[in-house]
Amino acid sequence: MVDVKQIEPYLDGALGDIEIAGLPNHSRGKVRDNYDLPDGRRIIAASDRLSAFDRILTTIPLKGQALTQIARFWFDATADLCPNHIEVYPDPNVAVCRRLTIMPVEIVVRGYLTGTTNTSIWPMYREGRREMYGIRFPEGLRENQALPRAIITPTTKAAQGGHDEPLSAGDIVERGLLTRTQWETVAGHALALFARGQQLAAARGLILVDTKYEFGFDRDGSIVLADEIHTPDSSRYWRLESYGPRFARGERPESFDKDVVRSWVNARCDPYKDPIPPIPRELRLQAAATYIDVFESITGKGFDWPDATIPPLERIRAALRRYAGPHETNSAGSTSR
Repeated sequence: MVDVKQIEPYLDGALGDIEIAGLPNHSRGKVRDNYDLPDGRRIIAASDRLSAFDRILTTIPLKGQALTQIARFWFDATADLCPNHIEVYPDPNVAVCRRLTIMPVEIVVRGYLTGTTNTSIWPMYREGRREMYGIRFPEGLRENQALPRAIITPTTKAAQGGHDEPLSAGDIVERGLLTRTQWETVAGHALALFARGQQLAAARGLILVDTKYEFGFDRDGSIVLADEIHTPDSSRYWRLESYGPRFARGERPESFDKDVVRSWVNARCDPYKDPIPPIPRELRLQAAATYIDVFESITGKGFDWPDATIPPLERIRAALRRYAGPHETNSAGSTSR
């Protein structure tokens, strides 16, 4: 476990926004800042923002770097299963990618009956629902129990501040969100990626519990994996060794992701309606240590600690200077939005 004292010098410099003058067509997602270049590429810069419950909760120092490097490992480890959008990494927080037309469907794969959000299967099952996402669930299942097989629970893609809504495979085709062939291709990719993820995670003493994938179409209409893969933001991890004994005792599994912050918030308010209470510094440090531990556990490599005396935004701006220059403005007459 990373010593939180090692993280303290980075806490006050956590990266909230990544605004870079000279780069065109800026858009701000929940966690990442994006810039669309005229040549068809996209710059994706990972901030330290922490998103859950369709909201930004706080910042976690070094999170953006850990996320980018975890995703880098997984993109490399699954490139034989599905094409992805990555071209180059000019900075530990930044990827330059092919720009895609993102599908209007979020693909979530689940291996266990768990979760805390309003689209998770455990809260719905606990309330008595047995038909979810077009799948029938049997009676008598327990929280955090392994499912007989991995399932796909797709949702709509809500705008920032909105709420994702559950979909079934039939809904997706009937609404024209994807064709049947596109859905079958995406579902096949997602299940293959998840199986590879579970296999490699188990070899590192972890359980990949569930995960979210985003796919898009390139200029030729081919389906390409986008965004991130198997990071603590898009996935839930438990420690393999302690899962069995804890499950037998009815205890929560030993979490290895941002569940520590989600659970803290969920215990203190309705995170979909109430103001979010300030996240304590100690919890932010603990969450940062978790992100770094996940990186080291999955990759088998030590974390590359950046120079704490150099503000991360200054470092990122220097790395991306080569991509700046005169660009066409967007429809609003500005190079950022």
